[in-house]
Amino acid sequence: ASDVYKRQGINAEYGGRAMSEPASEIPAHIGDAVDEFKKSWRESHNDADFAIAVSAIRALLGVIEGSRASTMMELELELKCASDDLKRFAKSSIELTAGCDLYLRAVTHTTRFGGAEDFEHLRSVLLEHGRAFMNNGASASAKIAEYGDRFLNDGMTVLTNGFDRVVLSVLLHAAQSQTKRFSVIVTEARPDGSGHKMARKLNEAGIHVTIILDSAVAYSISKVDAVLVGAEGLVENGGILNRIGTYEIGLVAKAQGLPLYVAAESYKFARKFPLHQADISEPRSEQKPWKPIRDASEAIPEGVEVDNPSVDYTPPSCITLLFTDLGILTPAAVSDELIKLYY
Repeated sequence: ASDVYKRQGINAEYGGRAMSEPASEIPAHIGDAVDEFKKSWRESHNDADFAIAVSAIRALLGVIEGSRASTMMELELELKCASDDLKRFAKSSIELTAGCDLYLRAVTHTTRFGGAEDFEHLRSVLLEHGRAFMNNGASASAKIAEYGDRFLNDGMTVLTNGFDRVVLSVLLHAAQSQTKRFSVIVTEARPDGSGHKMARKLNEAGIHVTIILDSAVAYSISKVDAVLVGAEGLVENGGILNRIGTYEIGLVAKAQGLPLYVAAESYKFARKFPLHQADISEPRSEQKPWKPIRDASEAIPEGVEVDNPSVDYTPPSCITLLFTDLGILTPAAVSDELIKLYY
């Protein structure tokens, strides 16, 4: 991470001294904040209520609180350094990248329009912004659940793709109603099999749930009244980036004239504009390891390539509405919200 300082030509640890002098190592408070994030991720990332973007913002606030910077430029560099480290650690997390970028945008805005206000006041403003971000992130699922509840009716069968904590929140909220009884079909969601976790959580809540193979979506769609999925990222054209298989579900739902609803927090708005799958493809060297089927009759032959993407892009043409903490949005409204957030 110290390379960030070298490239910027500023030594943030020692008050902006020219980098012709010996470069300092990464300041300890940045390493501590990133290490604390990593520890939190390792301990909690499988928890149903763990939000990786909120945890990342907590780490950035730790950088601000421990910083010895005396100017906004130095503090910005420290935050950029920490953000880059977080992204490297969780390089496949679109949610983390979007959350960090959104907060750094707030930092830049504060620097640009802070006027003649003193540095300590601006630092306190950034801490206030970050804490508001975390509070909004923590309460977002509850707001989204209330919006989504309006579209889940008695007797419905809902299809969802694997585990998503916001989708789970919507379904659990709806299940608390004494006037609604509905069923859920969950895809297994290979390669990580998170559909098993989703099925267990729903079953524990007394919701009738059926788990199916990812390849059985078209076979099962005649039983479905609506599709509800989460998102790792909401992109500028109103489409979404989500776990692999979501696009397939969207195509099948559209062909059958079924609504597809997306439940996701506003901090997942990402400044991306994909037009097709190639725009978001992961290098195979960065893909998660292939997990062969346990009882497969044959191993993958040597020389056969494996393409194991974790995310696909679902275009806005497949999406009916998005339930966010900012309200119920059409795909076309997403770009307007992004403009408000970033410009």
